[in-house]
Amino acid sequence: VAAVLVSLSPARVVPQAVAQGSSQVPHAWLFGSWTGGLFPAPANLSADACLAAPTVIFTRDIVLRASLTDTGYLQRAIATVRATPHGFEFGFQPSNALAANTNNLLGLPAPQPAVGFGCLSADALHVERHGENEISFPGCADFPNPLVRCPSR
Repeated sequence: VAAVLVSLSPARVVPQAVAQGSSQVPHAWLFGSWTGGLFPAPANLSADACLAAPTVIFTRDIVLRASLTDTGYLQRAIATVRATPHGFEFGFQPSNALAANTNNLLGLPAPQPAVGFGCLSADALHVERHGENEISFPGCADFPNPLVRCPSR
């Protein structure tokens, strides 16, 4: 299930970033592939193995997440991003667009995908930075473990 992509304009980002004349969005540090979260991240993971199946991918406009029950990635369109003292707060486009009730071939309601990260709100994500290559999603049941950045090749 894919969300509608919405461009993240600088005016919708953190005012400090715009005021400082930064051409990057506040979450640029997160861009790329991360593993772990759903499970403890392996200690010695090669770049190829990590990039073959990352758990979360951050881009300028969307956050993609893997789940244990689906082979595809769930995409959440970013509406707002705010830098915090320990990380970032994401606000996503409303999840009601993702929860359309469709029927399968048997006429039964299709199972609804998890539209959030297991946090209090499906449309918000708090990212806590623990170091140069480690983050966590505090309070998000779907991601009880820290995530680590996929190494470069």
